Amino acid sequence: MNIVVCVKQVPDSWAEKKLNPSDSTLDRDSVDAVMNELDEYAVEEALVLQEAHGGEVTILTMGPEKAGETIRKALSMGADKGVHVVDAGLHGSDAVATSAVLAKALGTLEWDLVIFGIESTDARMSVVPAMVAERLGSPQLSFATKVDVADSTVTIQRQTEYGFDTVEAKTPAVVSVVEKINEPRYPSFKGIMAAKKKPVTTLTLADLGLGADEVGLAGSWSAVDEFAARPPRQAGSVVKDEGDGGVKIAEYLAGQKFI
Repeated sequence: MNIVVCVKQVPDSWAEKKLNPSDSTLDRDSVDAVMNELDEYAVEEALVLQEAHGGEVTILTMGPEKAGETIRKALSMGADKGVHVVDAGLHGSDAVATSAVLAKALGTLEWDLVIFGIESTDARMSVVPAMVAERLGSPQLSFATKVDVADSTVTIQRQTEYGFDTVEAKTPAVVSVVEKINEPRYPSFKGIMAAKKKPVTTLTLADLGLGADEVGLAGSWSAVDEFAARPPRQAGSVVKDEGDGGVKIAEYLAGQKFI
C-alpha cells in the first residue's frame, strides 16, 4: 500500500507572529519554522499502516526552500521519500490555491491513501483535506481517531458527542486524522542520518501545469485587505479591600458591562 502524507511547515506555535506590511501575508522569516504539530500524527499513522501492510510512505509539501526541513524530519521518522513543490509563485496561496497545488502534485504519484493532519496551526481552517479530495474525485474520511485498512477498504472511527461514527470507503481515499489517534515517534539518530540519503523530488508550478495566476496572491480567493498591530496591554486596575471591596469589584464589572 502506497501512502502520501501532506505536511506543512508553520511558524512555531509559541512565537509572536506578525503580518508583513508589504503584502499583508504572514511574516515567516521573523519566527522559527517547524513541522505543523498535527501533521506529525499523520506521519505516524502512515508509518503504522506501512508496518502492517507494507508499501511506501511519501511526504509531500509545498513551500519555500526552507520547507524542505519538514520533509527531512518526516523522513527521519521513517518515511521513504519526499516531494517538495517549491516556486516563488506559491507565496500567499490561500486554502483554495493550496488544494489546487497539492492535487496536481498528487496526480504525479501513485497512491492508495493520502493522509493529512486535520488542520494547520497557523490557519486553523480544517478545509484543505476536503478540498483536495474534491479536486481528486476521491472519497474523504475526516477527523479520524482510528484508521483500519483491509484489502481495498479503509475504515475510520470519528469521535462524536454521542460516541463514534464509523465511516468506510474504497481506496484510493483521502483521510485526515486528529491528535488523539496516536503518539508520534521521535526520530532516532540512525533515522536522522538515513534521512539525508533518502530521495526528495522537487517540482515547480510549470512541472504541475499551473500558471502563476492560478496560485499565490493572484490566484487566491481570500486575502487580507487591512490589518493593525495589537495595541499594547494596558495596566490593570487594583482594588484595595477596605471593607467595600465587593462593591468596588461590582462597580468595575458594571462599568465594563460584564454585569
